[in-house]
Amino acid sequence: MARVCDLTGKRTRVGNNVSHANNKTKRKFFPNLQKKRFYIPEEDAWVTLKVATSTIRTINKNGIMAVLKKAKQQGFIVY
Repeated sequence: MARVCDLTGKRTRVGNNVSHANNKTKRKFFPNLQKKRFYIPEEDAWVTLKVATSTIRTINKNGIMAVLKKAKQQGFIVY
């Protein structure tokens, strides 16, 4: 299962560990993903999404329907 946010498309990034001697080795930066259930009153249904914690904050601020609408416009959701 890929480590990708269902609503924003945040995914694993690649970078370097840099030592004091300036040696570089590859490393990964993982998004802080959580499985969370959201209630959608318009559809009277619960949905389980794998979302980043920053996305959860956005949902709390703007509402689940606004975030779902924006994700659909950007092509992350097809329903």
